[in-house]
Amino acid sequence: MAGVHNYSNRDSKNFIASFLFAFLLFVIILISNNAQADTTPAQEPVSVTDITGREVTLPGPAKRILIDDARYILALSLMTDDPVSLIAAWPHDVHRIGDATYEAYRKRFPDIANKTRIAGSAESLSIEQILDVAPDVAIFREGLGPTPDQVRQLESAGIKVVFIDFFSQPLQNLEKSLAILGKLIGAEERTQAFIDFRNAHLKRITDRIEATPDLKRPRVFLEVHAGLTECCNAPGKGNIGNYVDLVGGHNIAADVLPSAIGRLGVETIIDSDPEIYIATGGPQTAKAGGFVIGPQFTTEEARASLARMAARPGIASLEPVERGEVHGLAHQLLNSPVDILVTERLASWIHPELFADIDPDATLTELNDRFLAVPLAGSNWIDLR
Repeated sequence: MAGVHNYSNRDSKNFIASFLFAFLLFVIILISNNAQADTTPAQEPVSVTDITGREVTLPGPAKRILIDDARYILALSLMTDDPVSLIAAWPHDVHRIGDATYEAYRKRFPDIANKTRIAGSAESLSIEQILDVAPDVAIFREGLGPTPDQVRQLESAGIKVVFIDFFSQPLQNLEKSLAILGKLIGAEERTQAFIDFRNAHLKRITDRIEATPDLKRPRVFLEVHAGLTECCNAPGKGNIGNYVDLVGGHNIAADVLPSAIGRLGVETIIDSDPEIYIATGGPQTAKAGGFVIGPQFTTEEARASLARMAARPGIASLEPVERGEVHGLAHQLLNSPVDILVTERLASWIHPELFADIDPDATLTELNDRFLAVPLAGSNWIDLR
């Protein structure tokens, strides 16, 4: 019996030791989990005030975004290395960024082609489409998005709605719109770095204009989508026309067009006696025989199409055409987050001596190196001469 008693005593000691070990292990794991929980930041709500003055709050940074304009993908690519992962749906409006740019994104992020297709800002809005996608937030162009009743309908379904503006008044609203997007996705620091970069480049131009009080403002005729329709589409008060004024030019269309965009007759253009002619175009004008430019076109193709625009009846008689003061710009750069390229190019065309040291090509290189998730290829501007 003594042997049995000794065995039970040892067994009891082993049991107690095992229990104490297990309990100690449990305590260690519990303390570790609590420590990790203490160091993991709680998700904070994200609040923004959109372009229309509406206060919008999300429970945290947006992970699924619906957009009604492809150019917002370019904006997101300034803020994050994987912009496509944030897109829940977009219009597949490839023409707004250009075929070559889209292919570059598709090569880097193949899933862009599989994202749900929804109506764009130029099409009729479909509430049903948006409800089916169920994004965290839907981003719309101010002035062309859902009505107040439709906004209420979406938000009652848990879909936040935010309005931004790259089109109507970009000089006034682009920076605000970028800051809104950056905050929505939790990328405020990187977004602010780009905004600072853009502002520094803009200030270099505006400071020089302000320091030249006797500056002569040459009259500029800027034709958008040149050759896409009958002559001639042009920016009025707003849109790219504001950039002409910013860099020291006089936009002749603003004298007669009260809105951001409209049409000028040839007689009006001739009577305005422009000193500089600038056309915008791209792949969207190719089928109509208009001005084409962008990464998918050669320099020879772009210059030949620009020459056709300059040779049209009425346009051919303009003084800048006779002098060879004709320039072409990729329309895909307009109304986009990289408007600084347009600003610098316009400045160097309108006041070549004042801005002789401005180099948009160098700015594009820096944009690609420092910010854009997918580099923007050239060529995007050309001179007729």
